[in-house]
Amino acid sequence: MLSSPKPRQFALLRQRRFAPFFWTQFLGAGNDNVFKFAFTVMVTYQLSVGWLPPAMAGLVIGALFILPFVLFSATSGQLADHWDKSRLMRLVKNLEIAIMLLAAYGFWAGNAGVLLACTFLMGCHSTLFGPVKFAYMPQVLGEHELVGGNGMVEMGTFVAILLGNMLGGVLVAIPQVGHTAVAVACVLLAALGRWAAGRIPHTPPSGPALQMNWNPFTETVRNLRLAAVDPVVFRSLLAISWMWFFGAVFLSQFPAFAKLVLHGDEQVASLLLVLFSVGVGIGALMCEGLSRQKVEIGLVPLGAIGMSAFAVDLYFSSHTLPASALMGLQAFVATPAHWRVMADLALLSLFTGQYSVPMYALIQQRSAASHRARIIAANNILNALFMIASSLIAGALLSAGATVPEIFLLTGIANAAFSAYVFVRVPAYWRGFVRLVRAWA
Repeated sequence: MLSSPKPRQFALLRQRRFAPFFWTQFLGAGNDNVFKFAFTVMVTYQLSVGWLPPAMAGLVIGALFILPFVLFSATSGQLADHWDKSRLMRLVKNLEIAIMLLAAYGFWAGNAGVLLACTFLMGCHSTLFGPVKFAYMPQVLGEHELVGGNGMVEMGTFVAILLGNMLGGVLVAIPQVGHTAVAVACVLLAALGRWAAGRIPHTPPSGPALQMNWNPFTETVRNLRLAAVDPVVFRSLLAISWMWFFGAVFLSQFPAFAKLVLHGDEQVASLLLVLFSVGVGIGALMCEGLSRQKVEIGLVPLGAIGMSAFAVDLYFSSHTLPASALMGLQAFVATPAHWRVMADLALLSLFTGQYSVPMYALIQQRSAASHRARIIAANNILNALFMIASSLIAGALLSAGATVPEIFLLTGIANAAFSAYVFVRVPAYWRGFVRLVRAWA
């Protein structure tokens, strides 16, 4: 068995070319989720807004946040190729501060309309940051650092999502001062993100001669054509978007799964989010050691197998649980029948992290520097469309009478079918998997 080299990804946090960028994206992802979750809780439990029923609040907020990815990703990809990436990140963080100052007023005044506008604007902020984030890393990291850097970013993103949701929920629930506390936290996180962005080193533009096309529709088509030039890159984009479809199904169903299937309260739903986020983060961090610090697409079939296996087993471990009164976290964890459910969810998410990181690194490695950000922008458009599709399909299945465990089962089977299609069309994935297994044997 070949020994794995000592992981070096954490050493990047001591280097100026990576650390300020990491904390910029970490704070931005955290702030997105502090804001969105606190706003969702506020309109669900604390405000009476006739034109925004509580049952629709989460859906409307999620849709408004995703919409800019569809509309403006093509433009943001051009900007990331055309401008100095560090300059663009600082401008995006300036925009975040302005949005959060407006949101602070919305929280203070209890104005849902202002906060909905800020939701759309924060979606624009994330749309601008996405392509520059993934185009920046291959410009400053060596090939042997690319998998580790992507693993750190993926881990940081999911930890930031988890912490942001937890902080937003805790702050908004504080009696009398909850809304003010959320407002202060959002502005403070935006300011810290701008401080970190100010320390990102200068990165020359990769496409300074690019002629901007401000029509998002024609530019979207152009970006997809750029991505389709390399079939491996294009099918990897589809596979990453499928991963977001897969993850969105589970994340969106956690509250209903916790209450209706596991018979747990809000703390149990939070535990599911913790298991999923930590699992993805650990899986992402494992990629550098498993791939021996190189871009190893053989990890992708391994991840796909694990995702399907544990999604299917989650159905078998949960669909026959007996009905009971709602239980708290302590009672839930103390029940042996729930241990398999928790293990399935943790391992499913761990393999999801191993599935996605090598593909991001592959796209960064194989895309020409002159239009790398535009290809990432095309990926963001596909991600948004796949996540919207996941919500529509899951909603249709629930309306047709499917249970949440049955949706998980169907998702696991669909993942196996989709992955088989990708791996048949791109045999390099299977060859890499066989090579990897032989190296470990």
